[in-house]
Amino acid sequence: MARWCYRHRLVVLLLWVGALFGLGFSASTAGTDYANVFSLPNTDSKKAYDLMEKAFPARAGDTDTVVWKVDEGTVRDSDVRSRIQPALDEIAKMKGVGSVAGPYAGPEGAAQISRDGRIAYAQVTFTDQANAVPKELVEDVVDTAQGAERDGLEVELGGQAIQRVQEPPAGLAEMVGLAAAAIVLFLAFGSLFAMLLPIGVAIFGVGTGMFSTQLLSHVTDIPDLAPLLASLIGLGVGIDYALFIVTRHRKGILRGLDPEESAVIALNTSGRAVLFAGGTVCIALAGMLVTNLRFLDGVVIGTSLTVVLSVLAATTLLPALLGFLGPRVLSRRQRRRLAAGGTSRSSEAESGGGPEEEKASGLAARWSTGVQRRPRTIAVLALAVMAVLALPVLSLRLGATDQGNDDTTTTTRQAYDLLAEGFGPGFNGPLQVVVSDGDTTALVKDIEDTAGVARVAALPPAQGVTVIQVVPTTSPQSEETDTLIDTLRDDVIPDAGAEAHVGGVTAVSKDFATVTGDRLPLFIATIIGLGFLLLLVAFRSLVVPLTAAVMNLIAAAASFGVLVAVFQWGWGLDLLGLGKEGPINAFLPVIMLSLLFGLSMDYQVFLVSRMHEEWVHTRDNARAVRVGLAETSRVINSAALIMVCVFLAFVLSGDSGGAMAGVGLAAAVALDAFILRTALVPAAMHLLGNANWWLPDRLEKRLPHLAVEPKEEPTAAEEPARGEGGSASVVHGFVRDPDGHPVEGAAVTLMSKGGRQLDRVTSLADGSYILSVPSPGTYLLSTTAPAYASRARQLTVADEPLVLDVELADLSEDGVDAVN
Repeated sequence: MARWCYRHRLVVLLLWVGALFGLGFSASTAGTDYANVFSLPNTDSKKAYDLMEKAFPARAGDTDTVVWKVDEGTVRDSDVRSRIQPALDEIAKMKGVGSVAGPYAGPEGAAQISRDGRIAYAQVTFTDQANAVPKELVEDVVDTAQGAERDGLEVELGGQAIQRVQEPPAGLAEMVGLAAAAIVLFLAFGSLFAMLLPIGVAIFGVGTGMFSTQLLSHVTDIPDLAPLLASLIGLGVGIDYALFIVTRHRKGILRGLDPEESAVIALNTSGRAVLFAGGTVCIALAGMLVTNLRFLDGVVIGTSLTVVLSVLAATTLLPALLGFLGPRVLSRRQRRRLAAGGTSRSSEAESGGGPEEEKASGLAARWSTGVQRRPRTIAVLALAVMAVLALPVLSLRLGATDQGNDDTTTTTRQAYDLLAEGFGPGFNGPLQVVVSDGDTTALVKDIEDTAGVARVAALPPAQGVTVIQVVPTTSPQSEETDTLIDTLRDDVIPDAGAEAHVGGVTAVSKDFATVTGDRLPLFIATIIGLGFLLLLVAFRSLVVPLTAAVMNLIAAAASFGVLVAVFQWGWGLDLLGLGKEGPINAFLPVIMLSLLFGLSMDYQVFLVSRMHEEWVHTRDNARAVRVGLAETSRVINSAALIMVCVFLAFVLSGDSGGAMAGVGLAAAVALDAFILRTALVPAAMHLLGNANWWLPDRLEKRLPHLAVEPKEEPTAAEEPARGEGGSASVVHGFVRDPDGHPVEGAAVTLMSKGGRQLDRVTSLADGSYILSVPSPGTYLLSTTAPAYASRARQLTVADEPLVLDVELADLSEDGVDAVN
């Protein structure tokens, strides 16, 4: 498939461009129909909602609030009324506004003025729900209301429709994230074209995913948070997956491969790993379905679809783009060095490609050697850091954010604060006690006598149902309000002998947090168990997947500790411009754990698969862990840095849930990649020794075999067929140390230039070895032995046997294995 996409690159590019613009046109024509469906069966708030829907059919439109305050006098003064009332009348005449209920409309409006007379509010009801109200209409309402301001008269507006117009421009977070990722990629690659490849692939994947999600919102319930989370995770994985493939492709060209063959090999190896990684992310996201929360079903659809399309773009569009670029995927410096002559390719094959990569590999190798020498110290330090960061999670409180968490500069936050000042903190989240049977009068009196209740008002009954509005003395997000809800349900209503249920937005939020918390252990057990099984099959070990499961739990605890410290305790909120502290959104643990599980599985597979490959060949655990860490840490850290940049950019999204998810995921990825995968995991594996790879024989025989990343296939240029002008030959000689003594037990490996292992032997007591060569050609010879620095060199074999002696240098205490 990669070869076909490479050769038919123009067709592939046109298909993707057509899909992107076609879906974009269809989505813009159809519009959006997002719906936040909090279906909580068997909860008290759901029963209250069902009764209200039956007795009081909800008005179709969204209701927002205009609030004003005077510094002197009262809002009843004629000069204040003469400015506010004409503005309200003008708003009422606007097309799309159903009604405006103000405080100057007779006795019924008196309740909309505060006791001190300095604050009043009017309710503006639109004919559509908030997400369907035209932005221009909302802007006209805001401008008209705030046009009545003067010195000593403050006018603010709150509500869902109002909140939409004060959000930053759509796509701002995505653009900032892309810009940050572009800088990291340019520093990593040193090439403008190579930097643009992952960015382009991510744009196509996320763009088609977002437009498809928007179209699907017309046929199924998808919350308005889904496209934000889909773009967040889509940008992260799209750029990272393309980064893995492009990195492999560049190494292939630096080895001297033809660009087409290099692209095919990159897709057939790293591309397969990308498919596996994308599949694990989708499986992790689908784990949210076990919570049976309908709100999350749409999130699963939107995010999973975007991940699938990002993987598809990385495995089809990317090879086509590589075909357009050819060798220009390298930096100018690398192209000049590559063109300097054939002899330079040998050194590049040995070093991994160019001085820049050799320098980075040296740093990774030194760190890997340091972890091997001091595994206990590094493990203790890493665990101490994670434990300190996880401590705040003990104070975790789930709930829901509202406009009281907006930034203090926004009109919605100022309107929220004015209502709380004039009518009490609980006015922004009143409770609704829905009574279907019993003595309503007695119940009202009992509620009035309950601690924590500011005001109680019973509305006229309809169809045998009475709604009692209860305004708490505390804010909707406070623990005291949660306690009041429990008191009403458990004590007041049963003692009054009434058949009643407590509902309202605040009660729904509390029930949602309770249900989510109750189902969280099942969800965590599901995704951790699934990850254990996948890694068990992939690496034929019980300890490796068990270690990964423990690491996932540590990463989750530490990342939620950061979330609690920032969003619940308020540390750094002003610096980030994220408003006021409050509880953690109830849906966030499920979403974050799903994404964290999927992303950490990517890094774990990428890291341990290289360790496992070395273990299979050498049966030396220390060497396997050291080599695996040295060869993969640079790519893992680069990929994680890109993800962190993308996730942190969503602080600018204007959505508190998106900002919370962005900060939490950025912390989770950073801790997972920079501390767990490059420090704690390898240190633990050094301490566990050969036990890392233990698997009972009976289980080994029953497990299916899964190759995450198969070995590269040889190309015609690397390995001519025996029947086409070539015949089998051999390479033989002796392995010796610097003093000329034979080295017994050295592993000598013959590989194609593409990296495929062709033959492997172990030197005998006299240091001799002999390798079979399939045909004349150019190959790579690698020699490794414990306590010696590894050697790798390029060699050319003709029809005759080639004699080649290998000298291994001592690996001193302070030395570094230059190859691995």
